[in-house]
Amino acid sequence: MKLDSYITLGRSGLRVSPLCLGAMTFGTGDGWSADEATSRRMFDMYVEKGGNFVDTADGYTDGNSERSVGNFIADSKSRDRIVLATKFTFSAEQGNPNAGGNGRKNIYRAIEASLKRLRTDYVDLYWLHAWDMLTPVEEVMSTIDTLVREGKVRHFGLSDVPAWYGARAQTIAELRGSERIVAFQLEYSLVERSIEREHIPLARELGIGLCPWSPLAGGLLSGKYRGETQSGEKRANETRRLDSVAGTPFDRFNTERNRGIVEELVKVAEELGRSPAEVALNWVATQPGVTSTVLGASKPDQLAANLASLDFEIPAEQREHLNTISQIEPGNPYRFFQPFLQSMVRGGTDIRRWMP
Repeated sequence: MKLDSYITLGRSGLRVSPLCLGAMTFGTGDGWSADEATSRRMFDMYVEKGGNFVDTADGYTDGNSERSVGNFIADSKSRDRIVLATKFTFSAEQGNPNAGGNGRKNIYRAIEASLKRLRTDYVDLYWLHAWDMLTPVEEVMSTIDTLVREGKVRHFGLSDVPAWYGARAQTIAELRGSERIVAFQLEYSLVERSIEREHIPLARELGIGLCPWSPLAGGLLSGKYRGETQSGEKRANETRRLDSVAGTPFDRFNTERNRGIVEELVKVAEELGRSPAEVALNWVATQPGVTSTVLGASKPDQLAANLASLDFEIPAEQREHLNTISQIEPGNPYRFFQPFLQSMVRGGTDIRRWMP
C-alpha cells in the first residue's frame, strides 16, 4: 500500500489517501506545535509523496491551523487536488452559550469562520467534533444537509460520538433521503481498541469509513516512553519517562497493561527491522474498516518516518501476536457474540454472513 493508493471514503465517491495529514500541530511553534515554516515543509512533503487528505479544526491552535492550511493550499494552487476537512463544536467565545456546540446557530457561525480562515468557499469534509449531549440529532443532520445543498460542504462525518448516536444519525438520513455520514473519526490504537465493540461493526454495516486518530497513543507506541525494563531496572538512556507525565492527558496511557503492549511491540518491530511507530501505524492502517489514519507530527522527520509505515506488511504471525497481547475484554453483552456462545445459537453448524 502506498500514499497514492487512494480509497473511497465510506460509501461515497470521495477518494482519499490511506494516511491523512493531521494539522492539529500547525500554527504557533510553541514547543508542542510547529511554526508556519515547519508546517509548510510537512504539508509540501505529504503532497509531494502523493497524499491528498488534510485534516484540521476550527479550534486547533486558536484558528492558526486553519489559517496555515488555507495559505499552503492557496500558495500551492492545490485546492482541487486536496481533500480538505475541518471540524466544529468547541466554543469560540467564553460566556456565549451559542458560540459552541452542535446547534444550527453555531454550525453556521463555525462554517463561515472556517471558510474565511481556510481561504476557500467550501470544505470537502465537515466533521462534528464531539457530541455536545444537548442538540437533537435531527437538527444536526438537517443543518448539514442544507449546507451540502448550499455548496459550502461536500461531505459530512462524526468524530467522538457514541455508537448509538452515529447509528441514529445515519438511519435518519437514510429514511429522509438526505445527506448521509461518510466517515467516523475516533481514537484507535494498539492500546485503545474500545471502538471494536460497537463503532467498527456499525461503520461496516452502514457504509461509513473509519479515520482513526492518535494511532500512536500520544507517542507511547513510538517506544520512547519505556520507563523500565521488564526486570524493573531504569533505562539509562531515556530522555522522558512515563512517570513524568502525571496530570497530563498522556497520563491515562500510563498503565501496566499498556507498558506490556509496548514491550511486545518493540520485539515485533525488531523482528521486522522497523521502528515501533511504523509497526503500530501499519497495524491501525490495515485493520478492517479503516479508510484513512490521521497522522500528527511537529517535525518533518517525524512525518517522514510515519509515512514510511505503509512500505511493508506485518506477517500474519506477528499480526496475530499483536492482536492477542492488545485484545480487550468483550464485556456484556458482547460476550454473547463470542464463538463459544454463538456455536450454541447455530447448533454447531457452520454459518457465515455474506459481507460486501
